[in-house]
Amino acid sequence: MNIVCLDMEGVLVPEIWIEFAKASGISELTRTTRDEPDYDKLMNWRIGVLRDHGMGLKEIQDVIATIEPLPGAKAFLDELRKHAQVIVLSDTFEQFAMPLMEKLNWPTVFCNTLDVAEDGAITGYQMRCIPSKLTTVQALHSCGFDTIASGDSYNDLDMIRASKAGFLFCTTEGIKADNPDIQAFEDYDDLLNAILAAL
Repeated sequence: MNIVCLDMEGVLVPEIWIEFAKASGISELTRTTRDEPDYDKLMNWRIGVLRDHGMGLKEIQDVIATIEPLPGAKAFLDELRKHAQVIVLSDTFEQFAMPLMEKLNWPTVFCNTLDVAEDGAITGYQMRCIPSKLTTVQALHSCGFDTIASGDSYNDLDMIRASKAGFLFCTTEGIKADNPDIQAFEDYDDLLNAILAAL
C-alpha cells in the first residue's frame, strides 16, 4: 500500500513566515527552509526576532486566518486522496496548521508544537521527532507501506530520497541545481500525474 507524503508550506499553502513578514513589516522573517537548511538554527532565530519586536502567537494566527491555499491546491489534494492515502508532513506547528487544514478539507497532518507563554509569547518549540520527515517516512516503511513524497525545501530532500518515488514542487533554482536527479514540477497536474504513475 502506498502513502503519499506532502510538504505543506510552498506546496499546498503559502509560506506562513513570508506572509507574516509581509503583514508585520518584519522583512527578515522572509527567511525559510529554502534558505536555511538548519531548522533549529532558523527557528531559534525566528523566535528571537519575534521577541525583539514584541510579537507572539496571536499576531501570527491573525495573519494565518487570512491565508488561503495556493490556487489549485485543494482540487489537487481532493483528486489525489481518491487514489491514495495522503499525509501532510510539515515542520510547522499545530497552532499554525489547523486553520489551514480546515480550508483543505482536513487532510491528516503530522507537525510539531510551539511552547507559548501565558502572555502569548513564543518561547520555544517541540519537534515531534528528529528529523521529523525522514523519521516518519522510515516508520511508515517499517509498517509495510511504500511512500511517495514531494516538497520544495532542503528539509524535504531526505524524505524524497528515502521514498520509492519523490518529486520537487515549485522549489528554488538552487535546490533544483543541487539535486538534478530529482524530477521537479511547477504545476499540480504534472505533479499529480507523476504521483499516480508511481502508485
